[in-house]
Amino acid sequence: MPDNGHAMRADPLRFLVIGLLAFPLVVLAIPAATFGLPLPCPAQGSWLVQRQLTLPRRSHAGEAIGGFSAAHYDRTSDNLLLLSDLPSGMVLRWGGLGRYPAPELQRLTPLRSGPHQVLPAAMDGEGLVVLGNQWWVASEGRRSRDRPPQLLRFDASSGKLLSAIELPADWQPGDGQGLASNAGPESLLLLSDRNHSQQPVLLMAAEQALLQDPAHEVRLLRWQWPAGADPARDAPRPQPQGALLLPRQEGWGLTDLLQTETGQLLGLLRRFKPPDRWQIRLALYPLPPPGTTDSVPSLVEWDLIAAGLAPDNWEGLTKGPPLTDGRTTLLLVSDDNLNPLQANRLALLTEEHSVSCSDKR
Repeated sequence: MPDNGHAMRADPLRFLVIGLLAFPLVVLAIPAATFGLPLPCPAQGSWLVQRQLTLPRRSHAGEAIGGFSAAHYDRTSDNLLLLSDLPSGMVLRWGGLGRYPAPELQRLTPLRSGPHQVLPAAMDGEGLVVLGNQWWVASEGRRSRDRPPQLLRFDASSGKLLSAIELPADWQPGDGQGLASNAGPESLLLLSDRNHSQQPVLLMAAEQALLQDPAHEVRLLRWQWPAGADPARDAPRPQPQGALLLPRQEGWGLTDLLQTETGQLLGLLRRFKPPDRWQIRLALYPLPPPGTTDSVPSLVEWDLIAAGLAPDNWEGLTKGPPLTDGRTTLLLVSDDNLNPLQANRLALLTEEHSVSCSDKR
C-alpha cells in the first residue's frame, strides 16, 4: 500500500549514456542487448495501453475483495493469481484473461495459520512467487512485534502457512535502522536460472530506503537455497544484492519487479501527491551482482500516465497474455485500498516498436 533526476553511475563499458530525452522517457542510458519482455524500441518510444478494465469489488458470495498488490499470470492455463494485501490475506484465481470481455473469478483462497506455524493476526502481503505447489509471499512490516516484515511460505492448495522466515537484522526495526513502517518488503521475484543452478533464487525488494541508507536507494535481498537443500521444505538463506536508485523527488517507491531474458530488472515505480495525483513509471535497471551493496541507477524510465494509463495505485506487474497477433504483453494490477474513490484495475500494455528495430529484435 502507498505511504500516503537521480545521479548516474553507469559502467561506460556496458551502457551508452544518451542523456535527457523528451517525456515520457525520463533519462538516460540503454544497453545494446535485446529483451525477452516487451520494451519500447527505440528507447525514447513509449508504451501502448491496449486494454484497461475494472474488476468487481465483491466475490460471488458477496465478500469484499480488493487490495491487489501482486500478480502471477500462467500462460498455459490462462489463469491469473492476484495477491490481496488486506489484513486477512488471500489469493484470488481468475480465468479467461486471454479471452474477452473480462476475466472470471474462479477461486478465493484465504491465507491462514498452518499446523505448526501461526500467521500474525494482520498481515500485508505485497510480493508473490509461485514455486511448485507453494506460494512465497513478502509480507510488509509496521515496525512492531505484531506486524513484522517476513518471507512467508504457504501451501497453494489449502492456503495454510508452512513457514515464516525473519528478514536479516539490518532489515529489522531498530534504533535508526531497518525498514520504515509500511515501506517493504514490497516485491518478490523468482530469478531466472542464468547459471543453470539446480536451486531456485528469490529476489526481494524494499519499497523505499531503509532508515540507515541514503534516501532513494532501495535495497535488494537475495534468497537462495544451499546445495543439497530441498526448496519445498528448507528455508533459503538471505544475501545482499545491491540496491536500485529511485527518482530524486520525494515520495517515489518501488512496487514490483520483473526480470528480462538478458537479466535486467523492470521495475514498477509509484508516487502519490495529495490530494489525488498519481505518478506511475516503468524503469529498467541492471541487476546488481550477489553479495554487493552498491546501488545502480535506472537505464531508462517511461511515464505510464502520459502513455494513457488510468491514474491509480498500480502495484502489481507480471507478464501478460499474448495479443491475437502474437505480441507479448505486460499486465499491471492496481490496489483500491477498499477506497470507493479508487478501483481494482487491470491494464494490458505493449511496447511501441519502430520498423527500424525489426532486425534487432
